[in-house]
Amino acid sequence: MTASDALALPRHAILPYAGTIFLSAFLLFLVQPVVAKQILPWFGGSAAVWTTCMVFFQSILLAGYAYADFTNKLGLRRQAALHAGLLALSLALLPILPDASWKPAGDAEPIGRILLLLTVTIGLPYFLLSSTTPLLQAWYWQRFRSAVPYRLFALSNFASMLALLGFPVLFEPALSLPQLGVGWSVLYAVFAVVCAITGFVSARGAPAHSTAAGPSTTAAAAPLPLNRQMLWLALSAMGSMMLLAVTNHVTQNIASVPFLWVIPLALYLLTFILCFDHPRWYKRTLFLVLLAAAVPAMAWFIGSLNLRVAAPLYFAGMFVACMVCHGELAALKPDPSHLTRFYLMISVGGAIGAVLIAIVAPLTLPGYFELGIVLVLLAGLLAVRLQGAPSVLAIAVTAASLVLVVRGGMDYTDGIRIMQRDFYGVVRTRDWQEPAPYRTMYHGAIMHGGQLLGAKYKNVPADYFSPGSGYGRVFATLNETAPGQPRSIGVIGLGAGVLAAYGRPGDSMVFYEISPRVVDIARSEFSLLADSGAKIEVVMGDGRLSLEREAPRRYDVMGIDAFSGDSIPMHLITREAMAQYARHLKEDGVIVFQATNRFVNLPPVIKKLASEVGMHAVLVSDTPPNADDYTYWYSSTDQVVVSRNKALLSSGALAKGAVEIADLPGLPTFTDAHHNLVRILK
Repeated sequence: MTASDALALPRHAILPYAGTIFLSAFLLFLVQPVVAKQILPWFGGSAAVWTTCMVFFQSILLAGYAYADFTNKLGLRRQAALHAGLLALSLALLPILPDASWKPAGDAEPIGRILLLLTVTIGLPYFLLSSTTPLLQAWYWQRFRSAVPYRLFALSNFASMLALLGFPVLFEPALSLPQLGVGWSVLYAVFAVVCAITGFVSARGAPAHSTAAGPSTTAAAAPLPLNRQMLWLALSAMGSMMLLAVTNHVTQNIASVPFLWVIPLALYLLTFILCFDHPRWYKRTLFLVLLAAAVPAMAWFIGSLNLRVAAPLYFAGMFVACMVCHGELAALKPDPSHLTRFYLMISVGGAIGAVLIAIVAPLTLPGYFELGIVLVLLAGLLAVRLQGAPSVLAIAVTAASLVLVVRGGMDYTDGIRIMQRDFYGVVRTRDWQEPAPYRTMYHGAIMHGGQLLGAKYKNVPADYFSPGSGYGRVFATLNETAPGQPRSIGVIGLGAGVLAAYGRPGDSMVFYEISPRVVDIARSEFSLLADSGAKIEVVMGDGRLSLEREAPRRYDVMGIDAFSGDSIPMHLITREAMAQYARHLKEDGVIVFQATNRFVNLPPVIKKLASEVGMHAVLVSDTPPNADDYTYWYSSTDQVVVSRNKALLSSGALAKGAVEIADLPGLPTFTDAHHNLVRILK
């Protein structure tokens, strides 16, 4: 049968293959944000949770494609029987939501635990879903002997994009995580039945002499040269690295939530859809010119904190880069007899790209340098692919990008005393001499506290913790209403340890910190913990999980001050989190939430949570005057103070700085199973 014969095939003959591929791709990408959102709070809400999940997803995708390529040698009948058996086995693993026993204890190593958790929970179903697209296209080829419809690959990516975009827009607002898990599992069971039936129908309808590859659409399929396979791998890896590097950068500085994971991943899939649907979508000259402009522009903005400009630029640049990578891939697609090998090399490249960004970069690079490195590699790949006069432009783009990336790296490291990295981010310190000696701690690109240097500034709180801040006013009011009374204080998030400056003799302060690097640097680079009058304890691990494991501490004051870059971990502002805070707080105790954020409107969320546990919430917005040398290092802040004690909230320094929080109409209470960042974006 020829390619023209394929067009003559009745629709009902193609429909089972298209429908099964569509459903498998939809489930494949819907499960990603569902499972990642559930385990995100177990690992501190770090942006690295998603990139680690992406390593798993890309690796299992690779395993699925390798399985399709290898079992193609068995012949269609045995392959279909094997696949049906695995599908039946996978049904025993439903439903797919991970058990709470996987929650880490203390400072357990996160990457290996996340990968093992995902393997046990969704490994086999995800593996079988991953194999569907190449497997069913191979079955189609062997049954009908027609040109393999590469557009089915575009269809699968279209279904994947629908699942991703549907998650934040439809599924996340309407359904809880347990409901999503059950619904997904039901759909997966339907898929397993449909896929098994399609396999048996294909085997029964295939010619008796059907082999693994079948006859080629040409007289003899040319053997695959190794350099062609390596080019497929390189183009796929580059697209994967761009996806994760851009996602990392944006989520580090806004919030690590599925909504912001979905946008770049959907754009990534859209490029596959367009490039494999029809050659008309990839205008090579146009996209190469756009890429030549986008790469230096992204390199220029690599250190920018103006994410309202930078984030759209990164997303647009990533789209253009992936259009080039995937457009070149589509132009290089092989004879149908090599279909499964083609998809295998694409998945190998995707997995390599994910591993390089999510695992190799954090282990080998002291800071966030991977986006710059990827941009230079991308420009270099452009230069290699072009020939003749255009290559001169590509070389110029590569040189310009390299200069801009190096400049950005120099700015990033200029004056830095120490820079260390772990799973939870990059921590840096820097000294400033004017207008007063000051040492800052940065997490990502954001300042996370600091210390005034010199004996005369010993135990003087600065940065977000000035006397006019919510914290400063709470401690001043407590000093007025209960002078000399020892206080028990618990704080989620250590930073530089600035809040320890408010500790007095007789006080006890417990800091909950998930990042070992933050603790090491707070002790080695800052003296606030050592100088405090209070007895200091540091508890390693996610603060909320630590509170869940502990007996009630009966704190007088609790501080919720954990951030990753400029992002707030969403699991710290949910109904379940608030219940833990209330359990550990004295009846008339006070909770202070750090609500300073450029992109997210947190006070209405906190007010709603407070009202559910019978507490009152007020907002303290502080804009220090910077009248003296040392007050220059006081930062403007928004902090929400919560307590059952209305008299305290209307007393002393608190009464002078607190204002009511405006309600946000229609805002639902955030819960672990149901919260949506879109509702509170500024």
